Amino acid sequence: METFTKVGLGALLTPENCVLLLIDHQPSQLANVNSHEPTMVINNVTALAKTAKAYGVPTILTTINTKRGGEIFKQVQAVFPDQKPIDRSFINSWQDSRVVEAVKKTGRKKLVIAALWTEMCLAQPAIHAMGEGYDVYVVTDASGGASPEAHDMAIRRLVAAGAQPVTWLGMTGELQRDWARTERLGEVAQILFDHAGASGTILAWELDNEAKHA
Repeated sequence: METFTKVGLGALLTPENCVLLLIDHQPSQLANVNSHEPTMVINNVTALAKTAKAYGVPTILTTINTKRGGEIFKQVQAVFPDQKPIDRSFINSWQDSRVVEAVKKTGRKKLVIAALWTEMCLAQPAIHAMGEGYDVYVVTDASGGASPEAHDMAIRRLVAAGAQPVTWLGMTGELQRDWARTERLGEVAQILFDHAGASGTILAWELDNEAKHA
């Protein structure tokens, strides 16, 4: 099995080396999320989806039992309007061959995952995928558990197993890496304005200040 480094330049995410897997961001799942404020979960996963699209990161959408639990959040589906989520029955999405094949087709071994709930639908596939040689990054603020303890214990378990925790904003900075790279800056700045709260306000101030002194 290939061993991935957790430090150094090779440990950082780039638009070319990762794939995003969004799992079960549905009304039924959100209804019992008590580790995070629900509107923030929707905000953060929408921002994560937009960020992945802006940087050209392949993104796979998956849901569980939509007839019972509802479709994927409309805000997320709107980012990828032509993509039909993979609807499963497995709690562990990595046991669904369609999900695994979709990831394999990208040819990328850095797997970024966000899911509801953290203790089940994030932990199980992340641990499973690491066992098959994937380097897993879990987006903690675009995920959520049934309680603060459930979320915290799941993230601790994942870190102990070798996963790397990130936030959606941290991932955005990692993908951008250099503000001199301007090809995506307008689109990314708008994501920050819309979803990053004070960070987006600060960026708007900086850009306005820069324009005044150009």
